[in-house]
Amino acid sequence: MLILITGCSTFFKKKTEHSIARVYNDYLYESELKSVIPKGTPAKDSIGVARSYIDAWIHQRLVIHQAEKNLSIDQMDFSQQLDNYKNSLIIYTYENELVKQKLDTLVTDEDVENYYTANQQNFLLKDNIVQLQYVKLPLKSPYVKQFRKLLGSDNAPDKTRVSQQCEHYASDYFLDDQNWLPFNDLLKQIPIKTYNQEEFLKNHRELEYQDSAFIYLVRFKDFKIKESVSPLSFEKERIRNIILNKRKIDLIKKMREDIFEQAQKKNDFEIY
Repeated sequence: MLILITGCSTFFKKKTEHSIARVYNDYLYESELKSVIPKGTPAKDSIGVARSYIDAWIHQRLVIHQAEKNLSIDQMDFSQQLDNYKNSLIIYTYENELVKQKLDTLVTDEDVENYYTANQQNFLLKDNIVQLQYVKLPLKSPYVKQFRKLLGSDNAPDKTRVSQQCEHYASDYFLDDQNWLPFNDLLKQIPIKTYNQEEFLKNHRELEYQDSAFIYLVRFKDFKIKESVSPLSFEKERIRNIILNKRKIDLIKKMREDIFEQAQKKNDFEIY
């Protein structure tokens, strides 16, 4: 009966739906192709997508046919692997839903500071980092002297003014000297040549450099050398993610333990 039903289903589909490709007794139908072409795709692009999909389908079915001819029934029995994969997906999906519903995602500054204080040995810098301001100006800019005076000033009006001036006259700029940047990122923006970054940072608080097209004004506020303890502000987001991940692991672990303990109390499993 199963064979008859399957055969009738295939026959019915063949009679009612247009097939667009065949490999031996396998058919590719129009409905399958439509599902892989996004709605709104221009006709010209749709033809290309359709041709690529048909070619890939034909190649795949030919290889499968060849493999089925040369493999034994036992070699083609993937029931155990499929069961394991299905079980893994079920558990993964359930745990994700549990995390969405139950995970406490509020991480306070105090949580971050406490973790940082207790684990400073895990926050050693891999690269040199800096706090700075810099402005990149056209070489012939008439505002170079103005920026020399304003850049690095702690005066609130000066900070406002330099920000406004940068928006109008600078080719590039960075003014947030409260945040830390990897020194290597700065070197990608400014053509500074140095063979010893640590010595360079120790001996330069202000820097002016020019190439054939631009002049660069740099004011270093602070720096930290690699292998030293990374500043808390530089690690804050990383620590937040560490805390959340630990909570997630603990939540899943507790869920598994609770399920086991409840099942044990109810004699829901036995070991023979």
